[in-house]
Amino acid sequence: MAHYDLAVIGGGIVGLSHALAAARRGLRVCVIDRERRSNGASIRNFGFVTVTGQRAGVTWRRAMRSRDIWAEVAPQAGIPVLHRGTAVIAHRPEAMSVLEQFAAGTMGADCRLLDPAEVARAMPVVRPGIQGALWSPHELRVEPREALPKLATFLAAAHGVDFMWGVQARGIEPSGRAAGVDTTTGRVDASRVVVCPGGDLLTLFPETLAKRQLTLSKLHMLRLAPQPSGWTLPGSIMQDLSLVRYEGYTDLPGVPALAARLRAEAGDALDNGIHLIVVRSADGSLVVGDSHHYDQTPDPFAPAEVDDIILRHAAETLDIPNMTVTERWLGTYPSSASETAFVDNPDPAVRIAVVSSGTGMSTAFAIGEEVVADLFGDQSAA
Repeated sequence: MAHYDLAVIGGGIVGLSHALAAARRGLRVCVIDRERRSNGASIRNFGFVTVTGQRAGVTWRRAMRSRDIWAEVAPQAGIPVLHRGTAVIAHRPEAMSVLEQFAAGTMGADCRLLDPAEVARAMPVVRPGIQGALWSPHELRVEPREALPKLATFLAAAHGVDFMWGVQARGIEPSGRAAGVDTTTGRVDASRVVVCPGGDLLTLFPETLAKRQLTLSKLHMLRLAPQPSGWTLPGSIMQDLSLVRYEGYTDLPGVPALAARLRAEAGDALDNGIHLIVVRSADGSLVVGDSHHYDQTPDPFAPAEVDDIILRHAAETLDIPNMTVTERWLGTYPSSASETAFVDNPDPAVRIAVVSSGTGMSTAFAIGEEVVADLFGDQSAA
């Protein structure tokens, strides 16, 4: 078999991001995945590349960089950007206070506070009676179930990346300056290997991953029927519940008061880890979610009452003419209580890259660049 500069194990967004970073250097790359196509958390999310609200520091910087890479690569790969920007709607005065505090800080640069009249003019689908909103221009949205296959096709066609779908990586034999991957179809030789396991925490380097004390987060997602012609969203929609969950907001001084009021008025949402996000698809349908339940082995069940809470908050925030649910699905991703992502180096030739939060679509491209730079330095193909 051919010798590769980099073998990437995992064909989700984290794996494809590493493949892109290496391929852009002209390196020879293969991607190995036990599934026949990307089928995990990377296609079961909003496709919402989120900047505003990310944890300050490295996560926020990674989100900004990844957003720029998405904006560059999406048209090259034929991936439509369905809308840009985010509106965080404030139902309560306490939520508006948090948004004002955020807008005054460094990460609020280029964001704009809107009063209720401005929201009504710019976003007539938002229900009246709100306190105002924060508009962020930083985000973009793609359809993940379409974007991931198109990104893989682009990497193969434009950059010569080899894909080994339906192939299980069973082990890695590092030798300091190179590594071999033992797979169900034979050995793959590579100078470097990056393991992007997603939610598979037991197959490769389980002892290393166990030290991170990861759990798995299960989330509920729904799709609503296409809305009438002319009904549209200006961007992705969030609201009060996100302000007590997203770490870019949670340290602001107004959050405790908002959290106390939400506990009294929306305790069922907090108990189920719900924070509302609504995005629009090309056909006019809406993707709505999501919830968060944590377990080492999440159960496969989706209680209707969790969906009902999500839909209630969507209907309270937006005037949605057609609330018919056409699809429901579950997603899972690895979660850490202390870090949004991490990279381990069990060997000089091997890295393990895990996004241990719901920020894969938002930060993976930047993480891929960082890890490939670490592995190869200034080296690129001749």
